[in-house]
Amino acid sequence: MSTSVDRPSAPLPVVVCFGLATLCAMGFAAAYVLDLSTPVLGAVLGGALALIALALGLWAHALEVEEPDYVEERAVGPATPDQFEHFQKALTESPVPRSGFLWAMFGMSMSALGAAALFPLRSLLPSMSEVPDDVLSESPWSKGLRLMTEELQPLKPDDLEIGEIVTVFPEGYDTRQDVAATLLIRVSPAQLQLPADRGSWAVDGVVAYSKLCTHAGCPVGLYADTSAQLLCPCHHSVFNVLDGAQPMQGPASHPLPQLPLALDTDGFLVADGGFSGPVGAAWWGYRE
Repeated sequence: MSTSVDRPSAPLPVVVCFGLATLCAMGFAAAYVLDLSTPVLGAVLGGALALIALALGLWAHALEVEEPDYVEERAVGPATPDQFEHFQKALTESPVPRSGFLWAMFGMSMSALGAAALFPLRSLLPSMSEVPDDVLSESPWSKGLRLMTEELQPLKPDDLEIGEIVTVFPEGYDTRQDVAATLLIRVSPAQLQLPADRGSWAVDGVVAYSKLCTHAGCPVGLYADTSAQLLCPCHHSVFNVLDGAQPMQGPASHPLPQLPLALDTDGFLVADGGFSGPVGAAWWGYRE
């Protein structure tokens, strides 16, 4: 015959952990909406999962029942009806009372975590007005925008020596946005072998290409003057500057998008249109 053991129906540490996990899940949703950094998102999401795991562990520990060992003396032979009744009662009794409040807290924390997961999943769905391909096809460059250095200085062709390379951005554009980063390189005009339809895209040997590698979107910034080649340091793709930044080796399968150039009335370099194709990794909806 067993005796029930009194236990708290809702241990405070378990309740606190479930409550904090719910707050962390809500914090993840808020951080995603506010576009906070990835470490912040990882911290609140990891905190929610860790607190739920801790709460379940504490809850399981609270359910443990320790009873002293004992030996019940009984006569040899069939059990009496009274003994059998006590045996059935011992099998059906719960030694620890169940807590509906704890189950409610557990359900609340899991619901909050599931709701938070919907926020990043929603970002994978195309909106009514734009799809990923269209977003990548939009260029921050447009006809007439001056090419500005990171110090917000415009450039003329003679500001670059042959073999010199500089990173430029559209006039008035946030220089922290990598999608606009463009490499400006000056080579000997006689060496250029651009496609026939891009014959006017260079000015005095100055050519411009997107700084984002078409393999995985890494910044391409290493330039070999003697061979007129751009190297991506991430996965070692090599692009030929002289013929439209066609890939020569490495995993990149598409050329760097080229920016057509022109001069404004003051002799400064300006864009004569947008990039020749979507910038960044080619596997994301690249279109010729």
